[in-house]
Amino acid sequence: MGHIQDRWYRPKLGEDGSPVLNAKGKPVKEKTELYGRGMRYKVRYLAPDGNERSKMYPDRQLGVAQDFLNEMENQTRKGTYLDPEAGKITFKELAEAWLEAKTFDESTREGVEWRLKLHVFPYFGNKEIRAIKPSDIQAWDRALQKKGLAETYRRVIFANVSGIFTAAIDDERLNKNPCNAPSVTKPRGEYPKIVPWTEERTKAVRESLGERYKVMVNLGAGCGLRQGEVFGLSPDDIDRDNNVIKVVRQIKIVRGRMVFGPPKHGKSREVPLPTSVADAAKEHGEKHPPLSVTLPWQEPDGKLVNVDLLLYTRESGPLHRHSFNHYVWKTALRAAGIADPGRAEGFHALRHFYASVLLDAGESIRALAEYLGHADPAFTLRTYTHLMPSSSERTRKAIDHVFGEAA
Repeated sequence: MGHIQDRWYRPKLGEDGSPVLNAKGKPVKEKTELYGRGMRYKVRYLAPDGNERSKMYPDRQLGVAQDFLNEMENQTRKGTYLDPEAGKITFKELAEAWLEAKTFDESTREGVEWRLKLHVFPYFGNKEIRAIKPSDIQAWDRALQKKGLAETYRRVIFANVSGIFTAAIDDERLNKNPCNAPSVTKPRGEYPKIVPWTEERTKAVRESLGERYKVMVNLGAGCGLRQGEVFGLSPDDIDRDNNVIKVVRQIKIVRGRMVFGPPKHGKSREVPLPTSVADAAKEHGEKHPPLSVTLPWQEPDGKLVNVDLLLYTRESGPLHRHSFNHYVWKTALRAAGIADPGRAEGFHALRHFYASVLLDAGESIRALAEYLGHADPAFTLRTYTHLMPSSSERTRKAIDHVFGEAA
């Protein structure tokens, strides 16, 4: 059992060493050498690990000290004990340890680190996690809203912060996640419904890209490859015998440098290879023989890997995402009649076109998710469900196919 020590007073002892009692039979107390200095009350108790813990309280807070002792003993009995000292770690210290332990790929880690530094640490960085309340979380999100951050972006940042608090709970530093309190309104940020490019626009952009890069549209719109996967594609990955493309790498940017790495989610895949795409890639390779490129794997200081690339710059170097998008892709979009290209007109639009064509042809969500390299078919369904033909439409087509359209 724990107890509270009064550091300013102690029982007065008689000459025989026994406590001196007053007329009412209660122990007489005398001042200690600590009287009037420092904290008066010291709560002492045993933690579940068998070690003694203590906490100090000033004069006139005996009731507060007793409440604390009662709470610690109740937590110990219920098996919910948390060391009060564990919550003293600052949010920044906790976040940095959390980030270091996560098994992100390096480009994802870099993105999370940047969001924390820019939008979280200025608010919570030096604050102890035990002192961050639900009202602080709500005020912080409101501040981000006032800064003009999109709700979808705030949702990503909020998820990172909530994940850090969840880790603190798992490590027995906190009992509750302030991000999950009923009083906190989480940013929802529903993504706008995707409007796929038309066939005409897709073809127009392909022609505007010019002879050197137009095969990228075939690969993006015809096989659903991501931009980084197209940049990292080798002719050796194109298997014409089995009519598949083996998606095994991408080129990405980590700490400002281009590196090879596995596809997103670390998930290699095989994608059906249409004859038209195979022919376009073959024609491109005949005009532009593969270029041998050496880049580090995963990280700037990673193992060097050599790959023969299908696509590369006029200067015989690997394609850099930022330079390509600014100088080549957006120029092609404008030439194709897209006056003010925004995020929705990025290279990813080709994947959306690919998805819309497959769904319209009756392909299943599970197969589409596999071809796109999504980690979860449920994500594919949420993203593209509005593009799926309706049940009534499928019924009409099925019956018309059997009996013909004429009544």
